Amino acid sequence: MILDPYAPTPLSTADGEAAGDGGLLIVDCSWNRLSSRGTFPGDEAGRRRHGSHRRLPMLVAANPQHYGRVAQLTTVEAFSAALYVLGRVAEAERVIEGFAGGPEFLTINRERLERYREAAGPTEVVEAEKALFGSA
Repeated sequence: MILDPYAPTPLSTADGEAAGDGGLLIVDCSWNRLSSRGTFPGDEAGRRRHGSHRRLPMLVAANPQHYGRVAQLTTVEAFSAALYVLGRVAEAERVIEGFAGGPEFLTINRERLERYREAAGPTEVVEAEKALFGSA
């Protein structure tokens, strides 16, 4: 499972088995730079990396650099959120606990993360995003 901000399908609990079997790839990079590129390095010719690509559902950053901004998460916030959505809540809490703004990230996003975790699949995640943010 590859977290990809350009993937049309959001991560959901329906991805739990695939992520458990094949792992979860999160690229530790500047997402701002990735955004200006529009692709992952090596994808310029339209090639996609192997595996299922999923985007994170919409969340609010708690890191000091981007506090309160939607979808401007640190890598550890993204990793923690992915674990949470996949139903691995205790692991999500352990991963983020030592980082600046980490525990607060889970606190300010708790309702969102719970809604996404409880969603049966990507369609329900998109519906939750619309309910929580007005549009997705």
